[in-house]
Amino acid sequence: MPSPRSLLLPLLATSASAFLSAPGRIQPSVAIPRVSITQPLQMALDYNDPAVAEEFAKVQGMEYDDVVAELAQSGVRAPVTMGDMEVKLMLVELRMLGSSASKKQKKRPDKFSSKFEEALWTKPVFAAMYEDLKAKGDHNSMNVVAEYINEGADAKARYYSSYGALIDQAEAALNAKPEVTSPKVKFSGFPSNMGEAGLQMTLQALGEVVEFSCAMSDDFPVLVGEVTFADVESAKKAIDQYDGMDMGMGEKLQMVSV
Repeated sequence: MPSPRSLLLPLLATSASAFLSAPGRIQPSVAIPRVSITQPLQMALDYNDPAVAEEFAKVQGMEYDDVVAELAQSGVRAPVTMGDMEVKLMLVELRMLGSSASKKQKKRPDKFSSKFEEALWTKPVFAAMYEDLKAKGDHNSMNVVAEYINEGADAKARYYSSYGALIDQAEAALNAKPEVTSPKVKFSGFPSNMGEAGLQMTLQALGEVVEFSCAMSDDFPVLVGEVTFADVESAKKAIDQYDGMDMGMGEKLQMVSV
């Protein structure tokens, strides 16, 4: 029976190559050729994860023979056709697959590195659409969507003839309001000069509030927090009235059902 390590080899090899075109914020200091959008990709790790970026930085300074030796010690033989960077990325994958750092629960970043990352965190319908593409293994569509979110009209001009329906779907998902099924709403973006009492009174005008908490954002002079209404209808009213409103504070109001 093959060992678990040997079964990982095809995944590691493919994922190492996939990193070269993965949409994310890691920018290695070495020159990496751009991979064509038509190449099928398979991702094993989230290269937006700071823990993965840290491990990549450690491996990048290693000599080729040392990398191959560490892989061999783990029972993984690097194919002779692999180049220096692919072998190093394979080692990153191997280390992270056995690391608890790659399994920890994701936390919303204090600042977003790209429009695409922001959309994944702030647009639930779009995030669900992207996760569906990921589950289907449709990596070409994933790349097109990521580039469209980051580059807008430029990416649309490049890909619309081939991916028009996908781009239209992404636009609809970005603008869609998720179904409200809970009386609890997470909010951010109300001006801090409203104060906790002032904001609570504003929300109470939409319906009875049974729980309320807020604090000042670390990044903008705005309030962030959660409010629980007595019923779902009041939560819907709050989201319909305030979600997406621009109050000139550096970011639009966000009201999300949780």
